[in-house]
Amino acid sequence: MSYIAGFVAAVPAANKEAYRRHVAEVASVLKEFGTTRMVEGWGDDVPSGKITDFKGAVKAKLDEVITFSWHEYADKAAADAAYQTMMSDPRMAEIGASMPFDGKRMIIGGFTPFIDLNTTGKTGYIDGSLVPVPAANKQAYLAVAAKQAAVIKEHGAIRVVEAWGDDVPDGKITDYRGAVKATGDEVVVYAWVEWPSKQVRDDAWKKVIADPRMYADTMPYDNQRRVHGGFAPILDA
Repeated sequence: MSYIAGFVAAVPAANKEAYRRHVAEVASVLKEFGTTRMVEGWGDDVPSGKITDFKGAVKAKLDEVITFSWHEYADKAAADAAYQTMMSDPRMAEIGASMPFDGKRMIIGGFTPFIDLNTTGKTGYIDGSLVPVPAANKQAYLAVAAKQAAVIKEHGAIRVVEAWGDDVPDGKITDYRGAVKATGDEVVVYAWVEWPSKQVRDDAWKKVIADPRMYADTMPYDNQRRVHGGFAPILDA
């Protein structure tokens, strides 16, 4: 089963090009270690929320932009091996020494995909989400998410992924649980939708929201604490 390393960070807007170069350097090394795909999304449509949002998740400052990114691996063993190799590679230490953002506020976690609807196409836009789900409701969430994913794909999405939290550590400053104000029994889901363009995405969501199949009688999680936003890809390697 494939495995996802998911990241959310806050980057000074003025450092966009420096950040793009930074992640390109990281990708060139990680691809040697078994990372099958690395995607970086630059915040474009990231709303403020009443309870939770991406900005609060990483304690973003006024001049910072949210990034939503992930690394894909063949399985968890490959991800673990890549991490161990990365930590001992002097190139990564050199790259890490000049990060153009505050790495202490970046949130990191490992996730196991349980939905991955994928078709061929170039990714032009990304919707990213973090969702708190009670552990006991995993199957109920899977059923609802599968129905919703099919509707989203029907309206033009290239790919829909829902990944269940597997190795989601607590952080000293920020973490995934804090991002969604998770309670003790809740697991964080890392999810995204890939679209061919922002225009297709904008048009599709109008239809998706109006589609009655998107709404279950009882939602198996607290949707008010879902964190979501739209991102423009600046790296897809």
